[in-house]
Formats: sequence, C-alpha cells, structure tokens
Amino acid sequence: MPEAEEEELNAAGESRCITGIDGLDRILNGGIPRGNTVLITGSCGTGKTTLSFEFLLHGAIHDENSLFISVTENWEKLLKNVIPYDFFDDSLLKSKKLIMIDLGAIYSKLGLEKAEFTMEDIDIIVRAIGDIVREWSIKRLVIDSITSICFQLKTKEKIRDFILSLGKNLSEAGCTCILVSEISPGEQSYSMYGVEEAIADGIVLMANLQRRGDLLRTLQVVKMRGTMHSRAKYVLDLTSVGVLLVPLLKGGSVPGGI
Repeated sequence: MPEAEEEELNAAGESRCITGIDGLDRILNGGIPRGNTVLITGSCGTGKTTLSFEFLLHGAIHDENSLFISVTENWEKLLKNVIPYDFFDDSLLKSKKLIMIDLGAIYSKLGLEKAEFTMEDIDIIVRAIGDIVREWSIKRLVIDSITSICFQLKTKEKIRDFILSLGKNLSEAGCTCILVSEISPGEQSYSMYGVEEAIADGIVLMANLQRRGDLLRTLQVVKMRGTMHSRAKYVLDLTSVGVLLVPLLKGGSVPGGI
C-alpha cells in the first residue's frame, strides 16, 4: 500500500484524499474527504490552475492515477504555462499516471460539437467522463474550467443536473474531483451561475489582495463537507517547490512582514 494511502486511513478513521499541499491539508484537517467534488473558484491570475495541477501531480507521484481535462486551452500549452515544479517528471505522462485530455477531443468523438447541450447530451458527456475514469482507474480529476462547460448548458436546471450527475458518477468510482470556476473580481457569488457553489461538496475561494502596492494571492476554504476545517484567509505563494500558504493575520498583515 502506498505511503499516502496509509496516512489517509490512519486519520480519524475517515478516508481522505491528501492533496500533498501541506498548508491546504492542515486547513482541511487531513485532506479532502475522498469522493468529494470541490469548486476551486476565483478571478483571473489567482493560481487556480496551478494549485489544481499540483493536486494531480502529488496524486500521480503517490501512485494515484490522475486526470486533467482542459476545456478552453490545449493541454500541451497549459503545461508550458504552469509553474515549473521541481518534482514534475515527464515519466508521469508516459506511464499514464498523469493523463491530460482536451475536452474538445471528447466532444468531437461523441459528435457533440454544438453551441448548446440538451439534457440528453449531458447524460452522454457525464457517462463518457465516467467511462474514462473507470477505464484508467482515475482517483483524482480536475476539470478546468467548469464555467466554460456551463456556458454551453445555458440554464440553471441543466447546470444543476450536470454537476449532480457528474459528482455522483465520480463519487461512486472513488474519484475526488476539482472543478475550476471563473468569477469576476469583487463578485459576491462563488460561481458564475450561482448553482455550482450550492451543489459542490467544497468551495475553495482564491483571490487577489492589494497591499502596499503589491498584489497578493489569497486562499480561503469556504466550505468542505465531511470534515472540520479552518475558514481563515491565507496568503498563497506559487513556487517551484509547490504552493506555500501562510496565515493572513488580523489587520491584513502576514508573518515575516510581507
């Protein structure tokens, strides 16, 4: 049994998907409850894709097959744009421990290249993603971004049906899923359509904070079903050794006088 799995089975008797991001795992009291669907939400430039990608990397390194579904950007271009992690190895891709897929290729294979999806199309898409997850024994999945998919669903009813069906399908397969959500700066809602946040098991809010002329990235876990967690705001730093998190102290300061 991989070391990461031993740790999760020893934690309070609950199965956890250890993210591998130390600060986030501490905030979540040991990691994401296995099978949860989590919304990583925030405006442009807040580090959503980078954090989500690191989540997959740690899974792949610890022998958990991980899948990234890119919705709006070619995955090869995406790999060039994310932080060049010291622990990333091309062998993870060659061994299929880390699988990268463009959603457009799935749509094309299914004959679903259209501007708006029907309820029947939603069933086909969910089933196709579920089949990939089961075929490759995927334990960690990131879809970037769910907002782009919702744009083609149009109505709140169809968005609700899609996320509920996808979450149920993945949970039954033992797969923990991150849905990347785009929102505008200063948005009061945690998602573009207001439906995603209500259905997701967890919400991790990422934002930009102006301080002394600098633009700091912040992270805050708003909700996470199945675990106690901190709701404090943390300052996030993207580095080659991984995402680093430090508490944002009262008054807006951070340790070390940043």
